[in-house]
Amino acid sequence: MILTILIAFISLIGLIVLHEFGHFILAKKFGVKVEEFGIGFPPRLFGRKIGETLYSLNLLPLGAFVKIHGEEGGVEDIQSFSKKPIWQRTLIVLGGVVMFWIISWVLLSMVMGLGAPTAISDEAEQGIVNPRVQIMGVASNSPAEKAGIKPGDTIIKLKTQNSILEINKVKEVQDFIGENKGKEVVLTIERGREVFDVSLVPRVSPPEGEGPMGVALARTAIISYPWYEAPIRGAIATVNLTIAAIQGWAMVLSNLVKGQGMPTGVQVMGPVGIFGLFTQMSALGLSYFLRFVAIISIFLALFNILPIPALDGGKLVFLGIEAIRKKPISPSLEQKITAFFFALLILLMILVTFKDIQRLF
Repeated sequence: MILTILIAFISLIGLIVLHEFGHFILAKKFGVKVEEFGIGFPPRLFGRKIGETLYSLNLLPLGAFVKIHGEEGGVEDIQSFSKKPIWQRTLIVLGGVVMFWIISWVLLSMVMGLGAPTAISDEAEQGIVNPRVQIMGVASNSPAEKAGIKPGDTIIKLKTQNSILEINKVKEVQDFIGENKGKEVVLTIERGREVFDVSLVPRVSPPEGEGPMGVALARTAIISYPWYEAPIRGAIATVNLTIAAIQGWAMVLSNLVKGQGMPTGVQVMGPVGIFGLFTQMSALGLSYFLRFVAIISIFLALFNILPIPALDGGKLVFLGIEAIRKKPISPSLEQKITAFFFALLILLMILVTFKDIQRLF
């Protein structure tokens, strides 16, 4: 368990470090002085200056940062960020965002080579390895959630007092549960190396779109690709997952605008909730874990590019305004706006983290 937590922690911090490295490498490329590249946040534990950059290890393990010379304006020398052409500054800002997508592509390429858990139809029979029915989502307050079922779990058997059914197709589960609404059903679940039974009572009249158990199901199998094809499949998967994430966000936004609230089964998670998912996925095997890290990387890229001051997308907005006005916004005004939105993001993170902790208990 301790090793699982450590792997999850290193993975999450590693994503942020590589994100900052994207800014770092392009700043260096365009001759901008990088004053410090830090892992963690101060107070500083250790630092070593190599060339013009201080590389530091800091006490608070909450991510990483890169301190770019002149990023906040007011510096006139040739190595200042603010003195570089707008197109170069734009690429430096985008470097961190693009790095998230590069990470996702690399990880998904590895997954495709190792053997990717891929959704298949119930009719597929040839060329597949280890077909199984997996839980892809669990609705809040559903029988499945109350029974402790989690996304990623595999259903091996279904049992009642009178029957036992080994399954590997979604329709088998749907038919069995449909025949036993309102009756106790025992599910044999595989989670990582664990196999255990849980019992629940499928609802006779479930909420619209949830189903009797309150789960989303998919039939999956392990499919691997040769080394020369894996990067192409990884790139395709990165694009598809990005599109799916955007569509998901659009659905959530549409529901909120219409006053319908969050879609069924959708939860907003902070660092604690995401860290919990990291630990769950690490227990399912390497391919599942790497795929999950890739998905988180995509979501971080999309979040970071939102046009919100304090994020990379906000910095791009300021650069766009500068390009239109032919002069930059006052550095003091930009800092005040950024600080205000940064405070709002911290407040939101605290609220979401509080809800994550409530879910744990």
